[in-house]
Amino acid sequence: MKFLITGGSGFIGSNYLHYVVNKYPNDEFICLDALTYAGNYNNIKDLEKYNNYKFIKMDIRDRESLNDLFRTEKFDIVINFAAESHVDRSIVNPNIFVETNVIGTVNLLNAFKMLRDEFGHKIIRYHQISTDEVYGDLPLDKTDLLFTENSYLCPSSPYSSSKASADLFVLAYARTFNMPVTISRCSNNYGPYQFPEALIPLMITKALRNEKLPVYGNGLNVRDWIHVHDHNVGVDLIVRKGKNGEIYNLGGHSEKNNLFVVKTILKELSKSEDLITFVEDRKGHDLRYAMDTSKIEKELGWTRSYTFEKGIKETINWYVNNQDWLNDILSGKYKNSYNEH
Repeated sequence: MKFLITGGSGFIGSNYLHYVVNKYPNDEFICLDALTYAGNYNNIKDLEKYNNYKFIKMDIRDRESLNDLFRTEKFDIVINFAAESHVDRSIVNPNIFVETNVIGTVNLLNAFKMLRDEFGHKIIRYHQISTDEVYGDLPLDKTDLLFTENSYLCPSSPYSSSKASADLFVLAYARTFNMPVTISRCSNNYGPYQFPEALIPLMITKALRNEKLPVYGNGLNVRDWIHVHDHNVGVDLIVRKGKNGEIYNLGGHSEKNNLFVVKTILKELSKSEDLITFVEDRKGHDLRYAMDTSKIEKELGWTRSYTFEKGIKETINWYVNNQDWLNDILSGKYKNSYNEH
């Protein structure tokens, strides 16, 4: 089978490619990425040695180039990891989130549909990588409440609104055009190769440099943390065994408030909690996320291999041992790591 992996040089996409390229030598994986600020070619450079892997620099907002690529390559499966994904950036500039997350998704759906309708190609699956943030948030004092696949969509930020809109387009294409689609909605990921603007890599980076660690509000907002490997195992199961038209929740069953996470990082790095500084809360800050993952566990046999305690230690060690990668990110050198020629 021929896979198109969009956003494959980003955090979750690059980890997915590292997981599947070696595991499935008879499948072909084409990574498509625009290499924007969070897309780092160094994340996937070592995959060049595999014969079943290829990289293409392209933006999913470029409809004509995308259609030409689909006509040439005849993909069987599309997995859309490509997205603008940082809530703070969406508050400052919502438009780019609409362009990439909504219009880019529709461009992919149309290109994939074209293969079937105009070329008679048997398309197998379009899979959309989504987020638990499309559900909005849960109260802090009702810990028994969890998001299920049937929970209402109630996004709080421009980012989550753009992802919810993309999800609805995917489901609309399934119903209107009989497209074979699935969606996965996942809680907060952590692990290697994450751009240092998300909570965990940002706090690790600042702690290593003995800088102040900014924590929004009182730090008691709760997130469910899942290691990126467990997420990608779930995605792989959905793509290969999931039922068309279905949504699957993925989560870590590791609810932690932000302050606990920050203190855990400081403790692992033997740094003082005096580095913590509380800052003005994020606008529209969601209180709590928590996922019911029983559907994918029962239907597809998905299990987690990481506890938060194991995963956070491994993640901190990865950043400690890969400070050249981190320094390249912070200095902007990684932007020149891809040679188109």
